[in-house]
Amino acid sequence: MQRIDDSRIDLTFYPSAGDRPRGAVIVCPGGGYAVLAAHEAEPIARWLNAAGLPAFVLRYRVAPHRHPAALDDVSRAVRLVRARAAEFGVRPDRIAVLGFSAGGHLVTTLATHHDAGDERAADPVERVSCRPDAVVACYPVVSLRQFAHPGCIANLLGEHPTDEVLDDLSNEQHAAPDTPPMFLWHTASDQTVPVEHSLLMAGALRDQRVPFELHVFPHGPHGLGLCDGSSPVGRTETVAQWTRLCERWLASLRF
Repeated sequence: MQRIDDSRIDLTFYPSAGDRPRGAVIVCPGGGYAVLAAHEAEPIARWLNAAGLPAFVLRYRVAPHRHPAALDDVSRAVRLVRARAAEFGVRPDRIAVLGFSAGGHLVTTLATHHDAGDERAADPVERVSCRPDAVVACYPVVSLRQFAHPGCIANLLGEHPTDEVLDDLSNEQHAAPDTPPMFLWHTASDQTVPVEHSLLMAGALRDQRVPFELHVFPHGPHGLGLCDGSSPVGRTETVAQWTRLCERWLASLRF
């Protein structure tokens, strides 16, 4: 574990064993843009390490910070890992982002609002693209319009967001042909963030012919994380297979 020296973001590196560069995954915990859930942070990085993948945990800004603070943070994280890929021993063309719940909203926002970098920037990191090469969204918030999560919206945007920003950050409205491939999973019984969020995103990706993999498990509460008992909401055996399915998906993309 290594805290990355960068004055703009709080990023921790979890290297993996191996003698060749691998794709890396930047982990964004959930927490409703109010807190960052511990069971969706380091344990996720350790699982990725066990699968042979280097991982980074991003402690992005949450309330009282408002949009675009979190988006700026995850954009910076992708740029930084890509710009310093040789130092970290990772592939600059295989940088994924993985998020849970509100972190899922953050990574799907980046997937649909990325840029190629600013070639005139004085900071060389800012000249690099922040487009992720793959996205993993776990029981994500996707829409701020349909099946909306009021607490998440208030923490991200304040009490009176405009219609314009609500539409801009309803990510199912912004899928495009250059949206990265995506792996989504949800439970049908999620009472906090309804499964419709993942279904909306999957439908938007299908319409744009963006490759995706979607898994909907019949039972399980919101916030399961690894489903190994480390979550405050317990363990659900059937859902625990999501990690194996995700590893297989990432391998298919040559991570």
